[in-house]
Order: sequence, then C-alpha cells, then structure tokens
Amino acid sequence: MEVRELLENYGYPSDLPVIKGSARTALEEDIEQPTELGTNSVKLLMNTVDEYIPQPARLLNAPFLLSVESVHVITGRGTVVTGKIEQGILKENDELDLLGKDIRKTACLGIEMFHKTMSLAEVGDNVGILIKNIKKDSIKRGYLLATPNFMKIYKTFEAKVYILTKKEGGRHKPFVTNYKPQFFF
Repeated sequence: MEVRELLENYGYPSDLPVIKGSARTALEEDIEQPTELGTNSVKLLMNTVDEYIPQPARLLNAPFLLSVESVHVITGRGTVVTGKIEQGILKENDELDLLGKDIRKTACLGIEMFHKTMSLAEVGDNVGILIKNIKKDSIKRGYLLATPNFMKIYKTFEAKVYILTKKEGGRHKPFVTNYKPQFFF
C-alpha cells in the first residue's frame, strides 16, 4: 500500500501494476527450481510490461527515412551508413536520395543489423546500409537517406522568433552587426 501511495503522490495512475520480486534472487537461484520471488517474478514483470505498455504506431506505409548516425568504409565493399529507420521500409537494391549539402542519388546494396545480413528493414530497426557510389568524405552525421523525391533541401527560410529577455533567462547583450545566432529545432 505504501508503494502505491508513493506512486500516486508522484502522479502515476492508480491502476499502475506493481510486481513484487527480486532480480538478485532470480540471478542466484537454480533455473530448474524457479521461485515466485525470483525468476517467476521477472517473467511476470515482462508479461505485464508487454500487456500494459502499448506498442508505438509504426509508419510502415510512409516513405523511407533514415538519419545518418555514423559512416564507415568497408575495404573492398564501399561506404556503410548506420542509423535508426524513422519511417518506412527499405529493401535491397532500392533507389535512395542522400540529402546533405545537396541531393545525391544512390542505392541500397546491402542491409545489416547486429552482424546479420537482411533483405528488408523496417521502421525502428537500427541498421547499417551499404550504399552505392558515395565516398566517406561526402557524407557525415546528420545527413538523411530517403525515398527519391520525398524530401527537398532548403538553404534559406523565413521565421518569426521570440528572443528571451534577461529576466526570462535569455540574452543580456544586444545584437550587433554580423552576429549569427544559433537556433536549435
């Protein structure tokens, strides 16, 4: 009851499941003789998590999009980019656009996830993609791989901004000529 009251004080819902168990007991006990406090409580916890927490909606039917996290060169093969697929599905030999300073055409020559070769990857997968005709020097973190003609690159845009005052925790020095502020989106 005390645990439930503490959880409600922190704003958690009253129907939040509470599972009694000990991970240490689960690690130390014999696998063939599981106890309610040990291994069985861990199994109950994982089943409860699967039932209570809904799976996020996956945009499988949307155009493919991946933000590049890192770039590697595999000798004799080519350039591999890694990242998490944000939306869509990617198959081997799919045509792709690499969006960075400009848009370059490429193709997926191979897909790998945790040292396993795959023919198809979908949203949520953290993958390495072997891409065609792109040198390591011309790609870096933050670039995008996307379905051809899905996205465009803009070098300028208009925006309305509100600059916080000193009281609000913002700038206390004035803007001067050639000042280039940084904006984070």
